[in-house]
Amino acid sequence: MNRLIAIVDDEPDILELVSLHLKKTGFNAKGFPDADGFLKFLKRKIPDLVILDLMLPDADGLEICKYLKKEENLSSIPIIMLTAKGEETDKVLGLELGADDYVTKPFSPKELVARVKAVLRREKEKEETKKIEIGKVLVLDLQKYEAFVEGKKTELTPTEFRILKCLSSKKGQVFTRDQILDYLWGDERAVLDRTVDVHIKNLRKKLGKAEKFIKNIRGIGYKLEE
Repeated sequence: MNRLIAIVDDEPDILELVSLHLKKTGFNAKGFPDADGFLKFLKRKIPDLVILDLMLPDADGLEICKYLKKEENLSSIPIIMLTAKGEETDKVLGLELGADDYVTKPFSPKELVARVKAVLRREKEKEETKKIEIGKVLVLDLQKYEAFVEGKKTELTPTEFRILKCLSSKKGQVFTRDQILDYLWGDERAVLDRTVDVHIKNLRKKLGKAEKFIKNIRGIGYKLEE
């Protein structure tokens, strides 16, 4: 799967237990004992899903959830709340703030992993059926793998389209060449990072007026910005 799951919980035993079961299932897992370390990590890398404890030593988990959902480049991260607070009002408030699921301690690690898979599956289904509009000029149909510039279909290779899909998944976020290559081929990649530059150059030529949305961040990589 190679997907990164962030676990934010101040109990070391839970961090270890959840990480172990996620890794056994094929996920990457990264644990954080407090909100501060997790928020600093988000500046470097964005996880595919967050398992978030509500009672943290340095922050309220509900406030962290609220923060994630209001930030444009973080709002699409699925959140599963994991907490000892089992009252219905807490569950309702968490879900209203944008959490995707709620698990109460004590819990079954296997059930939690199953819920992680279910949430990610729902996210994938949503992604595959939606269209992304960029600057009222470029439209990506993620289900048909088609791109349209000012209403006219633009012929892109599968790799070119997937690069656009990667950049548009987190508008404004800078993706390094390595991150783009990992997105395209994962652990099976056997190409140089400069290959990305060649694909981007060809992609810009084909996009015409929409090429301006792809920004080159010197020495780092690329981002898509309206």
